Amino acid sequence: MNFKLRFALLFTVFVAIVLSVCSITIFLLYANYRETDFYDRVKLEGNAFYDFTIRFPNKKDAVVEKITQGLLTNTLYDECIAILNEKGELVDKLPDTMHFRNDAPYLSKINKVKELHYQENTRQFVCIYMPDTKYYVIASGIDIVGFGKMDNLKLILLFVFLGGVAASALFSFLFVNQAFQPLAKLSAQMQKTTELNLTDRLPEKNTKDELYRITKYFNEMLQRLNNAFELQKNFVQYASHELRTPLAVMLSQTESALNKNLSQEDFQKVLNSLKEEQLNLIELTNSLLLLSQYEKLQYSFQLPAVRIDEVVFEAIEMAKKSFTNIEVRFNFLSFPEKEEYLSIKGNDALLKAAFFNLIKNAYLYSTNKQVLIEMKAQAHEIFLTFDNEGELISGKEIKSVMMPFFRSHNSSKIKGYGLGLALVKKIIEIHHGEIQYKPVPPITNRFVVSFSK
Repeated sequence: MNFKLRFALLFTVFVAIVLSVCSITIFLLYANYRETDFYDRVKLEGNAFYDFTIRFPNKKDAVVEKITQGLLTNTLYDECIAILNEKGELVDKLPDTMHFRNDAPYLSKINKVKELHYQENTRQFVCIYMPDTKYYVIASGIDIVGFGKMDNLKLILLFVFLGGVAASALFSFLFVNQAFQPLAKLSAQMQKTTELNLTDRLPEKNTKDELYRITKYFNEMLQRLNNAFELQKNFVQYASHELRTPLAVMLSQTESALNKNLSQEDFQKVLNSLKEEQLNLIELTNSLLLLSQYEKLQYSFQLPAVRIDEVVFEAIEMAKKSFTNIEVRFNFLSFPEKEEYLSIKGNDALLKAAFFNLIKNAYLYSTNKQVLIEMKAQAHEIFLTFDNEGELISGKEIKSVMMPFFRSHNSSKIKGYGLGLALVKKIIEIHHGEIQYKPVPPITNRFVVSFSK
């Protein structure tokens, strides 16, 4: 059973339950009203006959007999009234053929409650004790009109119930079909979505309801998938291009060595050159691997507390070992009030790699081989700046400076693959941080790193 049919049936069942409860309630309320109203009418008839009997005890009188005949023509259906004295003896009755109870337990019960109502089959009884005369009035009748109205009410409620259920079923199917059209379009779009048509979008109607949000989120999901596929496609293209260069150089050097009679010293030079290219190839491969596994790295470890200043010092030591003529200065812009302000949840190896790449980048692109690092630690945020003096990146290139394989105009004389800053950006994002390039004219390149805690 599909969801639309299930929803329509559930709605119809719900309406049927509501209609049945309403119909039963109406019928029971009317039945109670009819019963109470008829008891009042029977009591009224009994009191009227009692007053008449007390005022006119001589039924043989012609006038009294005429009034009695009038009472008989304006009575309830099958009305029976008996008046008994305190001993249970008959005083008067209407009609003369009626039968009545006058046993002592019955009269004692009436005397105790003063007014007794009960029903036998369809006949309703009202029994009243009159303390002034110590008489018992026993009146009864059949509400033939009321029972007829109840039968009509049953039919009316039954037709209303069946008609309401049928109408609700029809309208629920029509409503569900109309309401679920966006979901049907969404289902069709999902069925035909492939990597070839990720740019297709569902129309968004700004209705601010659940279907609007589902459509909006689906389109956003398609956009993310499209971005991921585009990134993967570009990544493969860029990676193949970058890998081709060192491999071509290595192949060229190898062929040249094989085609010439080289001395041992020349072979040593070729081998050293091949070793350098191999190391560069390993570095490039590792960088590509880290970049491709960014999403996995984001969820692959539990993050312990790491002191940022200690990680920066370790990165500085690594840089000094790699570049003998580098000069790195580290300053606190303001000393933290508490030691824990220096810590964030993170992976020290990844952070050290990111800071090393920033120091290396600042060293390679500086004119004086000097790097200035400044730090400010607060309760909810840590700021780091990496400065070097050199040619500034142009305004058009600033937006692309951290894109994989991008190299700015001032990097033409420096060997590299354009992956260092891209890796730094990914590592910083893993640690819920941000990195920005903010040039400080005339000659200061500045990278600002911030971590939120």
